[in-house]
Amino acid sequence: MNIDFNMFMNDVVRTAREEMDAAGYEQLKTVEDVDAAFGREGTTLVMVNSVCGCAGGIARPAATHAVHYDKRPNHLVTVFAGQDKEATAKARDYFDGYPPSSPSFALLKDGKIITMVERHEIEGHAPMSVINKLQGYFEEHCEEV
Repeated sequence: MNIDFNMFMNDVVRTAREEMDAAGYEQLKTVEDVDAAFGREGTTLVMVNSVCGCAGGIARPAATHAVHYDKRPNHLVTVFAGQDKEATAKARDYFDGYPPSSPSFALLKDGKIITMVERHEIEGHAPMSVINKLQGYFEEHCEEV
């Protein structure tokens, strides 16, 4: 059986992007997109998407379900590590004090990093654990919607 790896990966990436679109996250694909989104006032949740099966398969459901909460960020955005490399690098410039990690979540207020949920806090954990962690940060830093 001959499987075209590139075609398979394109399907995986497309599905991962579609999941985030359906959850209401704005795709940031360029450096300009990142600067514009991170220049907004209020709180912004950044989901650093990844095709990593185990951690990505936890992070995307957590990203989808965490925002169904009384308090939530004003803006939901995502960059795709390994796909939109320049945009991801630019986003990581805003994450002072945190090493590159994907998948991960960053919570910003007025373009400044408040906190992150890094890969090691996602991989091997149940999606509900990640959801609870994110919602705890929303409770602390976001306003009711």
